[in-house]
Amino acid sequence: MATRFRAFTDSDHDALQALDLAAQRRADPSYDQLPERERVSRLSTSLAALKFYGRSEHSFVAEAGEICGFILAQSVWQGDRPAVLIRTHAVSQDAPADTAAGLLRAVVKSAYDAAVYEVHFPAGPDLLGPARAEEAHLLGSYAVVHLGTRAETAPGEKLRR
Repeated sequence: MATRFRAFTDSDHDALQALDLAAQRRADPSYDQLPERERVSRLSTSLAALKFYGRSEHSFVAEAGEICGFILAQSVWQGDRPAVLIRTHAVSQDAPADTAAGLLRAVVKSAYDAAVYEVHFPAGPDLLGPARAEEAHLLGSYAVVHLGTRAETAPGEKLRR
């Protein structure tokens, strides 16, 4: 069965939340032992977030019989031009091999169709191949400063002074 890429609807929310949770558990085997606030903060599929990204016109699901991936993106104004910013994506372990590439391609096409000519995203290991296929320009690393006590448990390599 061919993978289909489409905008998501309210009826997809449960599947997106389950996929997000599974991806968090794969990324961090100790995810379930983290403080609740940290577990919730790592998820990108709260009802409010899904409602927002569902209206963005740049967020998609991958479907191969069932939902096997998603990408959440939005258009942002940079003062002199727009860009599409990808917040996150997740792909199930049993998804077809081209799922991440197809999701990124869907965002690139939606940006182009909206006359937005820059797509920004964290180029983690799972998006490097698709980024290469899109002939992206790699501009260093993507970093997040977490303020407050969340900095103690946030994901990623903590840079020290």
